[in-house]
Amino acid sequence: MILLLRWLLRALYRFSAWNVEVLRTPGPVLLLPNHVSWWDWLLIGVCLEEDWKFVTSSTTARVSWVHRRLMVNRRTFPIDINSPYAVRHMAAHLQQGGRLVLFPEGRISRTGSLMKLFDGTGFLISKTRAKVITAYLRGARRLPFSGTPIRKAWFPRLSAHFSAVLEPPTVEGLAAARARRRLTNWLRDQMIRQQFETEMRFGARTLPEAILAAARRAPGFGVLQDLSMKALSYRALLTAAEALAGEWAGLKGGSAARVGVLLPNVNALPATLLSLWAAGRVPAILNFSTGPAVLSACARVAGLHHIITSRAFLRRARIDLEPLRERGVQVIYLEDVRSRISRWRKLRAALRQWVWPRLGSGGAWQPDDAALVLFTSGSEGDPKGVELTHRNVLANVRQMLAVIDLTHRDRFFNALPLFHSFGLTVGLLLPLIEGVFVFLYPSPLHYRVVPSALYNLDATVFFGTNTFLAGYARKANPYDFRAVRYLFAGAEKVQERTAELWSQRFGVRILEGYGATECSPCISVNVPLQPRFGTAGRLLPGLEHRLEPVEGVAPDPSSPAPVGRLLVRGPNVMKGYVNPEANTRFQALEGWYDTGDIVQADEDGFLRILGRLKRFAKISGEMVSLSAVEDALTGGFPQYGPRFALAIMSKPDPEKGERLIAVTNEPRLPLEALRQIIRSKGFSNLAVPREVVVLGEIPRLGTGKTDYRALAQQLSQAS
Repeated sequence: MILLLRWLLRALYRFSAWNVEVLRTPGPVLLLPNHVSWWDWLLIGVCLEEDWKFVTSSTTARVSWVHRRLMVNRRTFPIDINSPYAVRHMAAHLQQGGRLVLFPEGRISRTGSLMKLFDGTGFLISKTRAKVITAYLRGARRLPFSGTPIRKAWFPRLSAHFSAVLEPPTVEGLAAARARRRLTNWLRDQMIRQQFETEMRFGARTLPEAILAAARRAPGFGVLQDLSMKALSYRALLTAAEALAGEWAGLKGGSAARVGVLLPNVNALPATLLSLWAAGRVPAILNFSTGPAVLSACARVAGLHHIITSRAFLRRARIDLEPLRERGVQVIYLEDVRSRISRWRKLRAALRQWVWPRLGSGGAWQPDDAALVLFTSGSEGDPKGVELTHRNVLANVRQMLAVIDLTHRDRFFNALPLFHSFGLTVGLLLPLIEGVFVFLYPSPLHYRVVPSALYNLDATVFFGTNTFLAGYARKANPYDFRAVRYLFAGAEKVQERTAELWSQRFGVRILEGYGATECSPCISVNVPLQPRFGTAGRLLPGLEHRLEPVEGVAPDPSSPAPVGRLLVRGPNVMKGYVNPEANTRFQALEGWYDTGDIVQADEDGFLRILGRLKRFAKISGEMVSLSAVEDALTGGFPQYGPRFALAIMSKPDPEKGERLIAVTNEPRLPLEALRQIIRSKGFSNLAVPREVVVLGEIPRLGTGKTDYRALAQQLSQAS
């Protein structure tokens, strides 16, 4: 019978099983798979020897004769899930050398992603010290018999992937509840990591391949929309990309040459990215919120000979590209390119996409080839060009998909500019790869319009920074965010006042994350299953980290968690910088990326960002975080209205080395008020600003973060 079932699975679903040798491990052993369909027992069962038993619900088994036939036999271990003795019966079987298959989620996933794990599994591992094997069933969530709201297929490709035999961590000396929780969290981490590693090994290897895979599942799905309200299906998007790709064949530089892209959040931008990949070129996305000097510097370090943009956009944004033309950079206008594309070429591209979605020579790319060049924010120095490979970006997309539970009913609303790494990777490429609708809005600064647009679109996934979210909260109706399931925030620390406002007024929890352009960009994120306010969440699967001690920075006395300068290593860490000097320093770290941030990491793996090393001042031999002082003061002056801004800077001091100054746009701000707040928050006298400097406006970057580099220049000129 088993041989017949295996043959049918291979014939109908091209079923394969990996690392099945571990299933011969003698008991006590627990096999713990994810659970996404009614057929999971079959996919696992055809790989097992006869003494393995599936844990089943005796209550469910009494529903009908079909359930009794399937769930009460010699291959099952029925238990009463409502009985406090159920775990004891399983423990007794394991302690006698038994081998059990247990679905730790306790139910079929309603999202296709890993749901919460019941603590009983952790208790069982703690009680028996059984060996553990995890399993990831790939493709089963697309079966018509799954309960997940995603696109189904009658005959998806299915596979079962078994981990090595895992030894659970020791929990001796811990209270029972804490030991159970630690083992459950450990198991969840193992299952998420296995999912990520399996997708990296067996999934699409490049960005064009990944987007094409989604397009072939649903070519007519309207995946993209912008302010023109014109929705693009995958088929229309790929048709536009193929028609454009022929225009880039003759560009200077040959294969894998970098081409600048200077466009806002409109449908033309992803179409241009896909067309450049199809033509064998590497897009370098430029930050249009910077001035001509910075744009020219970015073009120089990236070696750009061409920049693709739009006349209408340059006119509206009042961007002057004359300095780039003087350097010999050719400006290509999409309006001119479109006018050159003949109707016959458009028709031919459309017919090709109707027959079978494709993307030119996109398949010629290799995983470790450069896919994108993005530029760092430059908030504290000159922007650096970051070269990200196809593997880097795909890894970050899959890391995020492993910890969140997206379905095809979700709808993204992305107002973060696409030159911002989070806006590009998570706000555009992730939904294109997963097959989820995304709306591109051109500016995050439209505080009154964005909430209304999001409401009208029934968007469920939204992004912002603390600055932007505080602005939306002031203008929005309490019902505007009724559909939002995920609200991610990054780039700057989320203030307690902002989080409370969103929670109390809109009923939405802000999920703070942390990242860097060099990491594609996500490093850690809070998720609904494991949120911890005040932190930047837990490290994403597949990332290693280490903390290097920093002289003068001591741990918080209230927390024993270690503190240090954070370095990370993993598949999402960049290939390198295009700036030679910066790249030499990066290569010397042998795969590790130095974030430059001072971080505290607790025993559960949550990161608390204390500030950038450059944003510390050494006062009387002690390191004082300018960011921490700034955070303590933010929100303390509601009487000055929403335009109030405050930044903490440092300047040399002949006696103490450095001293703090408060820079604000409010001339009525008294120094004594700052001192009172700082002392009330428990800071030492070293953290008290010694003077207040008033400027007409605090400079900000396009992402909403304070532009400390420009601010330092203003202070230098003022002095």
